[in-house]
Amino acid sequence: MKNTISLKENHEFRRLYHRGTSSAGRHLVLYCRKNKLGRNRLGLTVSAKLGKAVQRNRVKRLFREAYRLHENEFARGIDIVLVARSRAVGATYLEIEKSLLRALRENPSAAARS
Repeated sequence: MKNTISLKENHEFRRLYHRGTSSAGRHLVLYCRKNKLGRNRLGLTVSAKLGKAVQRNRVKRLFREAYRLHENEFARGIDIVLVARSRAVGATYLEIEKSLLRALRENPSAAARS
């Protein structure tokens, strides 16, 4: 995540949920919105309803790694929030990656211009 920093503030997450564009895959929902920073900010949300801390942290690690490996496919200067769905808990890395790429293709404001 060379050009990406973490999105941490609650009001920034809420702004993305309300004003950002969204697209969904089987295992996640991707929200994104332009920022004026020139670099991406990534936020991850995994509800406590999805399992205990070990399972939630595993999902976050898989999301982070899938994003890291495909970071160059995302547009520059956007805020991104990945929200885990219940299917993400038992999913393999390949399933998470496929879901992220599908959500990226469906969301034109998140995809990098070629």
